[in-house]
Amino acid sequence: MAKIIAVANQKGGVGKTTTCVNLAASLAANRKRVLLVDMDPQGNATVGSGFDKDDLELTNYDVLMGECGLRDAVVAVESAGYALLPANGDLTAAEVAMMEAKGREHQLRRLLAPLAAEYDYVLVDCPPSLNILTVNALVAAHRVIIPIQCEYYALEGLSALLNTIRRVQETVNPELEIEGLVRTMFDPRNNLATQVGAQLVQHFDDKVYRTLIPRNVRLAEAPSHGKPALQYDRSSRGAIAYMALASEILRRERAATAARAG
Repeated sequence: MAKIIAVANQKGGVGKTTTCVNLAASLAANRKRVLLVDMDPQGNATVGSGFDKDDLELTNYDVLMGECGLRDAVVAVESAGYALLPANGDLTAAEVAMMEAKGREHQLRRLLAPLAAEYDYVLVDCPPSLNILTVNALVAAHRVIIPIQCEYYALEGLSALLNTIRRVQETVNPELEIEGLVRTMFDPRNNLATQVGAQLVQHFDDKVYRTLIPRNVRLAEAPSHGKPALQYDRSSRGAIAYMALASEILRRERAATAARAG
């Protein structure tokens, strides 16, 4: 049964897509079957996985509009070992059409259900805003990973996201939980980053991953080459950090499974 994780933050520029693409590659490197769902009309996860978003035969738009099955639109990211449901600007039109559809917030959940046995993880890259696409991701998901940059304004955005998650829990998806917060673009030389990081740990305790994702040139360069950092430069600090994050996520899951069994 696939564990569906929405990677979300209503604030842009916090490393959300970078986290999705690199976590997908890192989990795949740990021999997990991974599907990355691009729910952002900007299509950055699609481009970062090596595809021309404007030269795709089928995308998430066609799936959401019922013009093809989800399996028909999924493509293999062969170099990185994961599967991708790609997206481009057409997804904006799907967003508009879904606003009037009955049961619109459950659409992605229904589409993913038949594939539950085919993957270990489904990562959903959400747009940097609260819209029907983000709500669909949160309704479909079991967990939420929140990438957060350690700066003052990031904390304001986090408050809004937590309120959104709470509303989704209370209305349409009571099983939704926060999987964890990951501190991105972290620079230990920056006193504010260190202070904000400490505040996050103080407030959220073990929900904050111990792994820190650093500011890293190779990590920033990788999307322009259409590759996760692990394929672009596996020895870079960014690639090593995301492998460490994947290992931490897997360790937590094993511990939780053992606790339930015991």
